[in-house]
Amino acid sequence: MRKRHLAAAVTLALAAVTVAITTSAGAAQPDRISIAANPTADLRGPDASAQIVNGTKTTVKENPFIIAGMRVGGGGPQGQSCTASVVGKRKIITAAHCMIDAVGDKSYIYGDDDLNSPGDETFRTKVASFKTHPNYTGNGGWKTGWDVAVVTTADDLPVPEAQWAKVAGSGDTALSAPGKSALSLGYGKTSSSGGSGELRKTTLPINDPSGCNVFDIKVNGDLMVCSGYNDGRTANCSGDSGGPLIVDGVIIGVSSWGSSKCDRYSIFGRLTNAMGDWAKTEIGGGTPPTDGTFAVALSPATGKVDAGKYVSTSVTTKAGDQGAEKLELSASGMPTGATATFQPTSVNSGDVAKLTLQTSATTPNGTYKVTVTAKGTSGSKTAEYTLTVGGGTPPTDGPKPSVSPNAGTVGPGGYVNPTVTVTGGTGTIKLTGTGGLSAPSFSPPTIKPGGTSRMTVAGPYQRGTYKVTITATDSAGKTGTTEYTITVR
Repeated sequence: MRKRHLAAAVTLALAAVTVAITTSAGAAQPDRISIAANPTADLRGPDASAQIVNGTKTTVKENPFIIAGMRVGGGGPQGQSCTASVVGKRKIITAAHCMIDAVGDKSYIYGDDDLNSPGDETFRTKVASFKTHPNYTGNGGWKTGWDVAVVTTADDLPVPEAQWAKVAGSGDTALSAPGKSALSLGYGKTSSSGGSGELRKTTLPINDPSGCNVFDIKVNGDLMVCSGYNDGRTANCSGDSGGPLIVDGVIIGVSSWGSSKCDRYSIFGRLTNAMGDWAKTEIGGGTPPTDGTFAVALSPATGKVDAGKYVSTSVTTKAGDQGAEKLELSASGMPTGATATFQPTSVNSGDVAKLTLQTSATTPNGTYKVTVTAKGTSGSKTAEYTLTVGGGTPPTDGPKPSVSPNAGTVGPGGYVNPTVTVTGGTGTIKLTGTGGLSAPSFSPPTIKPGGTSRMTVAGPYQRGTYKVTITATDSAGKTGTTEYTITVR
């Protein structure tokens, strides 16, 4: 059985993420507690970066979004330390610990299947800037989660827009359900003492996180995906950190940590939640590629109607240089009691659809921004319609958030997940918050009146009682607040 040096910290080394893993059965040892891998920054020498254990070789041609993370002092070939995925023109997604925990100037190499033979790469670029999730707690933060970062490169990446990796968000929770089968890729070690630098892949089952707590660090299912096997027959290892875990063509996690010997489960930072929403926002909004090659517009782009009446407009589209494609139409930002109907609901780019906005007798007077979205194979485009109901006087009632339960108790740095419900308000309501160890996150971050969202907030490391303020802002600009009390014992 090949061992892996998976690790959040080790994952840095894991950055080479999913190296192909070969299958070699080993006896599971459920009664044994394993030590989680250390940050790759602590690894030295030829063993510092590992590949996928028991995987199979693959190529960049087969996985055109894969890119190798390098750093001065990295233990892998040419300084390879992590693995990452191209998600934009100058955007890469990887693990936060690859940027924070690992020391040394960082760069990325693209187009090389085997880093052991320098000169095969087609492109190399430096890091212009990077952002880690605001809840990532710094060096060693992979132990508690939020292990994701978005990197901006100094140069345009030589990956066509249509081949950028797609990133999951809070609307994709089904993709990370236990029982799913996922693809992992990376340049990491093939065992805790094996070589590294070859791009490899392996298939890992997704497990119920409650059954994966065989480490000295807790597997938090809200922020982590547990994949693989308890006997380590195939797994991620040092150098695979930051690499993708892919289900149905979508990245649902980035390689974070695992057993220091790469012989048990592989743990990924989960993206089918607010973490993914944050990453997509930093990438540029939406699932990349975000900018469709077609065009969409509304004619007219404004309209006025009394409550209980309707108004119509035309949705015009134009095909891009890639030719005609099917576009799915949707609308958001509608006022309370109003509905949007497209005739037809999908068109080929170049065709026209009719949009009817029907208000109800209870729709409040006001001016609303309705966003029409057209989604095709090349990406998404939006157009805005200004809808005035009645005299245009803004609604008097804003959103009213509430949280249940309204208080919780945790240990230092521990997490709570109360439910936030918003009544009142109009259109799309955005949730934000302050307080706790860092700003709380919401899944989903936007809801409709009467909707609910799950809030994740971490307690500070010092004991005491703290107030968390939750703010709901609707599409009319109205706000409402409520408070949550978190006690750290």
